[in-house]
Amino acid sequence: MDLTAAARLVVEDHRAAPCAVVAAARRTSSGWVYGRGAAGTLSFEQDAPLADVETPFDLASLTKPVTALVMARLARRGSLARSEPLADLVPALANTRSARVSLDLLSAHRAGLDAHGPLYAPLVRGEPVDVEAALAMAADMRREGCAGDPPPEGFPPVYSDLGYVLLGAALARRSGVELDALVTREVTGPLELGIGSARRLHAMDASFDTRVAPTEIVPFRDGLVRGVVHDENAWALVGRASAGHAGLFGDARSVVRLGVAVLEALAGERDDFLGPEDVAPLVRPRPGGSLLAGFDQRSGDDPSSGARLGPRTFGHLGFTGTSVWMDPDAGFVGVLLTNRVHPTRTSLAIRRARPAAYDAMVEAMRAG
Repeated sequence: MDLTAAARLVVEDHRAAPCAVVAAARRTSSGWVYGRGAAGTLSFEQDAPLADVETPFDLASLTKPVTALVMARLARRGSLARSEPLADLVPALANTRSARVSLDLLSAHRAGLDAHGPLYAPLVRGEPVDVEAALAMAADMRREGCAGDPPPEGFPPVYSDLGYVLLGAALARRSGVELDALVTREVTGPLELGIGSARRLHAMDASFDTRVAPTEIVPFRDGLVRGVVHDENAWALVGRASAGHAGLFGDARSVVRLGVAVLEALAGERDDFLGPEDVAPLVRPRPGGSLLAGFDQRSGDDPSSGARLGPRTFGHLGFTGTSVWMDPDAGFVGVLLTNRVHPTRTSLAIRRARPAAYDAMVEAMRAG
């Protein structure tokens, strides 16, 4: 199904990004029906290539749901327990303030950590980053009023990149492989998705660096960021690999297929991947706010997922202008990928464009 009109809303009507690619899936009595569309050019430069439905984007924080799914796969196998404390997986963090915080609370943004911290600061000064010291710094960045061991359901939720930095490191240490290899082994490989770190996608396709949508112009990183992760902390910690909070790239079709696999797992239809009991802890409502474990719920009077999806809808946003939303009751998955941070991150037009694009996707898929 052609969803080009939804992509054009983002680029032409709202002028939120140089380009946008959308993809959606709707469950029918005869199976899943898919739609895609693209609009715009990869950059604002003259003669820049057109975006198409195969264009890869920096997925930014859409990496977090994938990290949570890796955790679920490892827990299913018995390689770890979500209740395990951080220091059991990363012994070097045993003396930090977050040593006894569980993987589950890290994944659900209830570990009491700050939202963000400049772990990349040495790079700005032209110095290397000590990864072990950066992880310890992240584990010690607890908010005021969040001292000591957390209560069973955790501290009041605050969206935290730092929690996923630590979660990704913990999963990699327990598995004995780098996180991007673990993502391939546990999630993107079994589902045959074109999602991976910059280095893995480049190794598979040498044209990746020229096909990928560019992100921001960053002076301390020598100008235009393209083919490497936009997030500064991920760049500082893992370079062209991936961290728990950011570092994955992918195309809209792969992201929508990931969403379909999650809904099928919840419905008990993908036991080869995950079962309902594996995914339920990731999407169960939690006290204090809309943040789940790897996902977020619809929230507010004007949710970014638009006005057409139901109350059990869950998904995630990415800082670069990416998003995915899944409605288990409607049997709907929608994906919007943009590079709204190109050439700078200052525009907030994506906030208006997202709900308009999702409403258009839902209407088109229902009409089809």
